[in-house]
Amino acid sequence: MCIFKQRILLCSHILLSLLVCTSISLGITKANAKDNQLKIVLGKQISPETLAAIDLTINPDGKNLPKGSGTPEQGAKVYAAKCASCHGPDGKGGKGLADPVVGGIGSLATKAPVKTVGSYWPFATTLFDYVRKAMPLDAPRSLSNDEVYAVSAYILQLNGIMKQGEVLNQTSLPKIKMPNRDGFVSKRPGYKH
Repeated sequence: MCIFKQRILLCSHILLSLLVCTSISLGITKANAKDNQLKIVLGKQISPETLAAIDLTINPDGKNLPKGSGTPEQGAKVYAAKCASCHGPDGKGGKGLADPVVGGIGSLATKAPVKTVGSYWPFATTLFDYVRKAMPLDAPRSLSNDEVYAVSAYILQLNGIMKQGEVLNQTSLPKIKMPNRDGFVSKRPGYKH
């Protein structure tokens, strides 16, 4: 192909790209003549109710924990039905299974550290937050708040952090001091744990 045809082809591609980008940007934003602000017009506005249903962030201090409660005894039933097939009947994982959620306390400074909920995670609220969002793997966000509190209590009990009969809820969960709480340094200004 001659240089002239190559340049025409390149210019036409550039022009087409500019037209597409301009069309997209005009479709996404439009000027509001009244207050001279740009507004997003892609998609639709989300309602506060819908946002609340998907905003599942739980802070280490327990902010945003939902109502509900559970005990290790209740959690053992939930765990057996919905967790044991991946994490093993005793929470220790194993060959072909998901990572263990039990054990490893005191192993982090050794040559063979075992990172589990009990040994590694600094906050018990992280356990609740993760289980609520991502577990069980084949049906995330399918557990009720009571089931999440219960299975969290059971896992904490298996790690020796909670006792049988204790109740886990939005008040008691953030008060639990995890074995590795002081093993992390927060970069958030003013945040103390």
